[in-house]
Amino acid sequence: MKQKFLTAVAVASVLAMGTQFALAQNVAIVNGKAVPKTRLEALAQQVAKGGRPVTAEMQTQLREEVIAREIFMQEAEKQGLSSSEDFKSQMELARQTILIRALFTEYQKKNPVTDADLKAEYDKFAAANGGKEYKARHILVEKESDAKAIIASLKKGAKFEDIAKKQSKDPGSGAKGGDLDWANPGSYVPEFSEALVKLNKGQTTETPVKSQFGYHVIRLDDIRTAQLPEFEQLKPQIAQQMEQQKLAAFQQELRAKAKVE
Repeated sequence: MKQKFLTAVAVASVLAMGTQFALAQNVAIVNGKAVPKTRLEALAQQVAKGGRPVTAEMQTQLREEVIAREIFMQEAEKQGLSSSEDFKSQMELARQTILIRALFTEYQKKNPVTDADLKAEYDKFAAANGGKEYKARHILVEKESDAKAIIASLKKGAKFEDIAKKQSKDPGSGAKGGDLDWANPGSYVPEFSEALVKLNKGQTTETPVKSQFGYHVIRLDDIRTAQLPEFEQLKPQIAQQMEQQKLAAFQQELRAKAKVE
């Protein structure tokens, strides 16, 4: 009798040790099914990528979330929902999304944008936007006759800003008295740019300037040397843009190679 009791105690001890070991390897055991810690770790990584710190309190919340998901999944499996066509279709879409994301991530790892690439792109930007910046105002109207009438009014002493607020068809600048702020001439359509750079400071166009938008009356308020942001300031934006461009080129390359019938 004593021997049987000792054997039962030993078996119970082994089972208890096994349960403790299982709990150490898993988040929990739900209805006899182990919930691996890898699920908790994956969820914590998602939270961390979103910029939220994974505190001890957050770990507790994530553990409860993982357990709840297992409970709900078990019930869904019990009801046979994993066999439905809708579920299978959604799983396939999710699989595709994850695989494609992994493909693009791997490509970007193997084809990073270098500092030399970034500097070259910044130099191109600086060359295109350097030189002089112009602070101008304009009044945009549909008819040439209206533009000529405005020019005549300005010569008689009418205020440019007042006319712009009342008559300009440009919703962005009209409310501000025609103010276009500082800009490189290349920012405008060619007809506008050509007329603008010919003006002296304080001068207004003598004749209407026609463009695809209508007829412009332009006044040049000031000129200055272009003030460009430093390379380090623009570096993150340039990097993001170039990474997107490289990824787009990679996607186009794969599409071009694919045989689609």
